[in-house]
Amino acid sequence: MARAPHSHWTARWLERRIDRKGLRPRYAAYLIVAFWTFAIVVFGVVEHLIDPETFGSVWLAMWWATQTVTTVGYGDVVPHQAAGRVIATFLMLGGLSMVAVVTAVITSAFVTRAQAERRDAGDDPVMQKLEAIQSDLARLREKDDARG
Repeated sequence: MARAPHSHWTARWLERRIDRKGLRPRYAAYLIVAFWTFAIVVFGVVEHLIDPETFGSVWLAMWWATQTVTTVGYGDVVPHQAAGRVIATFLMLGGLSMVAVVTAVITSAFVTRAQAERRDAGDDPVMQKLEAIQSDLARLREKDDARG
């Protein structure tokens, strides 16, 4: 199966960017949200095509896909075909991973901010310990120089 030229370009661009700058949590979250938004549209269309009796419109199917990805699952519409249930399984597992990553990004932002505030205030216990180790090392070097 041949890939569209833009998808190959996009993959190379993304790979170069990650190699150059790393994948920051915020960008990982953006990437995941974009992927799942695309998945909601695609699986909504597919679900409508597979089970048009249950999902009378693409919009209803995308509503169901959104509920499933976000793990809300009101139960107002559910797939009745086996293929729809397979799609639902994929969406549920993906939705759980999306929630976990977004939660991790938010937590990481809070931890980073707290560490910066401690460092700026001079209350960072890790930095204090490193300074103590540096001081001890300097004293040991002075003793070694005095002997030698």
